Amino acid sequence: MQLETTESYRMQTLYVLAAALAPIVVLMLYVYFKDKQNPEPTGMLIKGLWFGVLSTFLSLTISLPMTAVGLSPEVQTSFLDCLGVSFFGASIPEELAKFFMFWLLIRKNKYFDEHLDGVVYAASVALGFAALENVLYLFDNLDDWVTVGITRALLAVPMHCGCGILMGYYYSLIHFNNNHSLWNKSLVLLVPIMIHGVYDTLLFYMQVAPELSIFLAIAVLWLCNKLRKRCSARIAELMAMGMAIKRTDETEYKY
Repeated sequence: MQLETTESYRMQTLYVLAAALAPIVVLMLYVYFKDKQNPEPTGMLIKGLWFGVLSTFLSLTISLPMTAVGLSPEVQTSFLDCLGVSFFGASIPEELAKFFMFWLLIRKNKYFDEHLDGVVYAASVALGFAALENVLYLFDNLDDWVTVGITRALLAVPMHCGCGILMGYYYSLIHFNNNHSLWNKSLVLLVPIMIHGVYDTLLFYMQVAPELSIFLAIAVLWLCNKLRKRCSARIAELMAMGMAIKRTDETEYKY
C-alpha cells in the first residue's frame, strides 16, 4: 500500500510539472521559430530561461520591502488594495527584475545583432520567470491543479510572454535605431509594467467583482496580443528598409 501511494505521488508530481512547463515550452518554441533568418543559439535561450528563474528571487528583494511599508496590502478589500498589490507587489518588482536579468543576458552577447533578437531574449527571460511561478502555483494548489494549470496556461503565461516581447521590442528600437530619448527608454519598462499591473489588478479585483473582472482581464490579454503583432510588423518593416543593421562587436552595450 505504501509503495502504491509513493508511486501515485510520484506520477502526480510528474503530471503537475508537465502541466506547469508545457505552456512555457510551447511559447518559447513559438518565439524561437519566429526568428527564421538568424535563430539564436539554443544555449543562449536556455541561459535566458535560467536568468528568468533567477529574476523571481530578485523580484522578492523589491516586493517584500514594499509589502513591509504597506504599499502592497496582504489583504485586498477594495479596488485600491488590488491596485497596490498588483503594481507594488507584482508588476513593478517583477518587470524590473526581468529587465535587469535581460540586460545582463544581452549586454555582452555577440549574438544580439538584430531587432528580433531583443524580442527572443526578453521573452526567454519572461518565460523563465513564468516557469518557476507556474510550478509554485500548481504545487500550491494540488487539489485543483488541473484547473489552475489550464487557467494559467491561457492567461498568466501568455501575459508574461507578451510583456517580455514588448520589453525586448522597445529595447531593440533604442539599441539599433540609436534613439536614446528619455521617453523611448521609459517605454521599455513602462509598457510591460502597465500591462502587467492592469492585468493583475483585474484578477485580484475578481474577488470583489468576479462577474466583470475576468472579461476585462481577457481584454487586456487581447490588447497585449495586438501590441505583439504590431511589434512584429514594425520589425519586419525595419528589416525591409535595411534599418536592422547587425552589430558584431563584443563591446558592452549601453542603455
